[in-house]
Amino acid sequence: MTEPRPTADSEALADELASRLEAGDRRALARAITLVESTRADHRRAALALVSRLYPKAGSAMRIGLSGTPGVGKSTFIESFGMMLVERGLKVAVLAVDPSSARTGGSILGDKTRMERLSRRPEAFIRPSPSRAELGGVARRTRETILLCEAAGFDVVLVETVGVGQSETMVADMTDIFALLLAPGGGDELQGVKRGIMEICDLILVNKADGDLRAAAERTRADYAGALRLMRRRPQDPEGFPKAMAVSALRADGLAEVWAEMTALFEWRRSAGVLEARRREQAVGWMWQEIRAGLFERFASSPRVSARMPGLEREVAEGRLPPEVAATAALDLFGAATPGG
Repeated sequence: MTEPRPTADSEALADELASRLEAGDRRALARAITLVESTRADHRRAALALVSRLYPKAGSAMRIGLSGTPGVGKSTFIESFGMMLVERGLKVAVLAVDPSSARTGGSILGDKTRMERLSRRPEAFIRPSPSRAELGGVARRTRETILLCEAAGFDVVLVETVGVGQSETMVADMTDIFALLLAPGGGDELQGVKRGIMEICDLILVNKADGDLRAAAERTRADYAGALRLMRRRPQDPEGFPKAMAVSALRADGLAEVWAEMTALFEWRRSAGVLEARRREQAVGWMWQEIRAGLFERFASSPRVSARMPGLEREVAEGRLPPEVAATAALDLFGAATPGG
């Protein structure tokens, strides 16, 4: 399997979509996203040509990652937060990285029915996670979708994830600011959050700080604030970050303060050169992820490898061959089948 090369047709489609995207055409944006999500060879040719045209003009938006397990009020938060931003004159795109779609065949994130008010606003764009896709593939195409949204003139691109497995790290690796949304909880709640997630967070937002839960939310916020103070300072953080805040998405309390903190952090990182360095590092990381994924796709589609793999798998399963030896044999087959290998 070789990398699809642009053709005259794919170049023409890329030119058309690029022009319409830069003019703010929402239908063109939806069509372009469908194109980059497709695995058809002709679609990939057009998608690569489109991304190449738009890449020099990307990078203007603030890229925000948001994670939170089901039940913390993430949909309500995104809608309230998004509505506040569009009412301030900003254009907001909401994208989803949903690891569950690989198992269920559908998306539980990004569903417009969860955010009816926001989805009706012309300044907002909500895109569900691609269905029937594995997490790595979703993340790869989401990176391209961010570039498309930036080319279409969106000021804020919010990437949400359900908060399981590797999805949080993947989202953090494609955004500028990463926030974790939590519900009020007791002391055991702090133990339930992985240290690795705490280390990539810029903001911990304790939602549902209203009514009977207000006091519990404030206690939870204080617990996390104390935990964050004990963590080592990161060079990409100004004084006071990372930090914990209590909010009420239902009543929109604290959302203006969250935006103020995000803006302050974003501007500090930009002026300090941290933002540019982070995006450069992310871009190089994306390149290597594409290389690894592309190599695996070519490996899996090699006729010589495909013919030998059932036998190797059987020998490994029966304990007659160490996995390492079988893997080396398969890689040797792939190398022998590759020109110059």
